[in-house]
Amino acid sequence: MTTLLLARHGLTHLTGPVLAGWTPDVHLSEAGQAQAAALAARLTSLELDAIVSSPLERCQETAQAIADGRPAEVLTDDRFGECRYGEWTGRRLGELAKDPLWPVVQTHPSAVTFPGGESLAAVQHRAVTAVREWNERLGPKAVYLVCSHGDVIKAIVADAMGLHLDQFQRIAADPASLTAIRYTPLRPFVLRLNDLGGDVAGLAPAEGSEDEDGGENITGSDAAVGGGAGTT
Repeated sequence: MTTLLLARHGLTHLTGPVLAGWTPDVHLSEAGQAQAAALAARLTSLELDAIVSSPLERCQETAQAIADGRPAEVLTDDRFGECRYGEWTGRRLGELAKDPLWPVVQTHPSAVTFPGGESLAAVQHRAVTAVREWNERLGPKAVYLVCSHGDVIKAIVADAMGLHLDQFQRIAADPASLTAIRYTPLRPFVLRLNDLGGDVAGLAPAEGSEDEDGGENITGSDAAVGGGAGTT
């Protein structure tokens, strides 16, 4: 049962009013640095088998804050990079909201290819493919962290929840938030979503949580009847 922690980067001076995309040299603001440090402090109780990041500076800096004091170095995977928004990159959201494509992005994102850029379907495909490959590479007992971007995280969560991409705008991924997904042989489970505080010790796999059948219980399902008893 591989556990994936998805962290969105902390705040930058562009977060909110401007669609930064792949704009170079967008670094964490002072508030973002504080958010990254707070997230790192929350995660100290968890051993991480890998820390993987988007290549963009704001993610690299957030991931490095988490890696500091740990034996793991930050690994880079371009597939966790931001959506390539093409001609929308660097423009203010208030301006983009007047574009005829904007309501399509909000209601039918699976049909959207940004002018001169990437489709949201392609973003989801590359990100989910990367997750599956890292799960296989690190193994079923691994807990690892990926630092990425809002739309990328939302696309991964939509896949884990079995939602059509057109529903991914219903998912939130705030700056420096933590989302946790556990991948079992039968299905993924979303353990935390857009989590901005609280203890994370319960995200570590419980001792003896796997059996000879690959983590399934005697009912043949990896979901407990009644919703489960939680962690102790």
